[in-house]
Amino acid sequence: VHQRKRDIAQMYRANEVNEQSNYCFGEGGAGTFSDGKLYTRSSKRGNMEWFLKVLIQAGASPHIAIDAHPHIGSDKLPAIVETIRKWIIDAGGEVHFASKLSQLIVQNGVCKGVVVNNAETIYANAVILATGHSSQNIYKMLQELGVELVPKGFAMGVRIEQPQNIINLIQYHGEKFLKYLPAAEYKIVEQVNERGVYSFCMCPGGMVVPASTQKGLTVVNGMSASHRGSPFANSGFVVEIRPDDICNQPTAMDLLRFQEQMEKLAYHAVNDGLKAPAQRVIDFINGKCSNSLPPSSYIPGIVSSPMHEWIPSFVAERLKGAFRKLQHKMNHFIDESIMIGVESRTSSPVRIPRDNETFEQTEIKNLLPCGEGAGYAGGITSSAFDGIAVAEVIAQRL
Repeated sequence: VHQRKRDIAQMYRANEVNEQSNYCFGEGGAGTFSDGKLYTRSSKRGNMEWFLKVLIQAGASPHIAIDAHPHIGSDKLPAIVETIRKWIIDAGGEVHFASKLSQLIVQNGVCKGVVVNNAETIYANAVILATGHSSQNIYKMLQELGVELVPKGFAMGVRIEQPQNIINLIQYHGEKFLKYLPAAEYKIVEQVNERGVYSFCMCPGGMVVPASTQKGLTVVNGMSASHRGSPFANSGFVVEIRPDDICNQPTAMDLLRFQEQMEKLAYHAVNDGLKAPAQRVIDFINGKCSNSLPPSSYIPGIVSSPMHEWIPSFVAERLKGAFRKLQHKMNHFIDESIMIGVESRTSSPVRIPRDNETFEQTEIKNLLPCGEGAGYAGGITSSAFDGIAVAEVIAQRL
C-alpha cells in the first residue's frame, strides 16, 4: 500500500492515470482510499458487530463500534489494510503484488486455477473472483469463456461540492453550536420522472479525487480523512439507471459501453489528463455555461464545461429536477454548489451469475464470483459480508 501511495502522488505530478496502480487498483482495492464509511443498509447479510471488532483490532478507532454512521478515514485505512495483510501471511497465506490475472484455467467446465502476468500458473481447488467494479477486462475474459453476464440496474451522475460551512449551517440550523459539532452530513433521496435521484458516498470535510483506471476516461469519487477537516463537503449525486433506459433488451456489455461513453465524454470535455469538467449547479439548471468556478478540493484542477449539453438528457433532466426540489428544501445548498463529472462507478452494471447456495459461477464450477465487481455488493461493508459468506462456503468444502 505504501508503493500505491507513491504511485498516486506521481499520478498527480504527471497529470495522467497509472492504469495498474491508482485510486481503484492496488492493495485494499477502491476501499483503501474511499473514506472508509461503514454504514450499510445490508446489515442483515452479516455480523456487523464482529466485522467492526475485527477492524478495531486492525487499528480502527473504537468509536466505530458505537457511531451511528461509522467512519474510519482515508488517512487511517492504509495501515489497517496493511495489518490485515500481515494477519493473512501469519496464518499461512501468500500475497503476490504486481500480479495481474491473465487467464482463468477452465477444463470441462471446471476452473482449475489461474495464469498470472501471462507467465505464472497457479492451480487451486477454488478460485474467488473478487476483482472490484472497475476491472472490465474480467468481464471480457468471462464472455470469451461462454459465461452469460447479466445486466443490472446501476446509477450514474456527478459529484457535487460546496463549502462545508454551508452544510453545517443548513443541518445544524444556524451558527450557535457549530464549534462544538463535527462536520455535518446529509442524505438526499428524490423521485424524478419515475427514477430515484440520490446522494451517494457523502464526504463531509472531504475532497474529490480522480478515480479513473484507464487513460482517456474521466471518473471522480470522494473521500475524507478521519478528522474531516477540509473546508469542502462533497457527495455523489446520481440517477437510478435501469437496463432498458439504455436500449431495448440491452446486454451487459451494452451497459458497460454506456458507462465508458459517459467517461469518454467527460474526458473530452477537457482533454487534459486528470483535469475534470465542472459547472455551477445553478448554471446547469438554467442551461448556462459557468463563466467562473469557485475553489475546489479537486487537486488536478477543474475546467468550466457546459455539462448540460453532453450529459445524456435522461440523466441530465432528472438531475435538474432533483436540484430544483433542493432549492426549496435546503436554502443556499444549490446556490453554493458545483458539479464535477462524472460519478459513474457507484456500482457495477453487470452481475456474474452464481448459485445461491454454493456461490459457484453457474457455468464454471470452482469459480466463485464475489463482491462489488460480481454484482453482489455496493460498498466496503456489503463487500466484506459477501466475502465472508464465500469464504465460509469454501471452508465447509475443504
